[in-house]
Amino acid sequence: MKLEDAVRTSLEAYFRDLRGAEPHGVQQMVLQSVEKPMLEVVLRHAEGNQRLAAEWLGINRNTLRRKLVEHGLID
Repeated sequence: MKLEDAVRTSLEAYFRDLRGAEPHGVQQMVLQSVEKPMLEVVLRHAEGNQRLAAEWLGINRNTLRRKLVEHGLID
């Protein structure tokens, strides 16, 4: 299954589970849900090398460190 299909399926289930209630903060919810596992996997494949992981992600190493702290992946 493609990542976009998994996201689409999950969002459809989310809206179904709302049973007519108004959704709030959907974009932030999705970004938070995707970002942490993405960081975990990329960092693992980079064998913990933050410089390399940042390069692969196309972000600055300081940005990566901030995101790792935000998600509780480092102190």
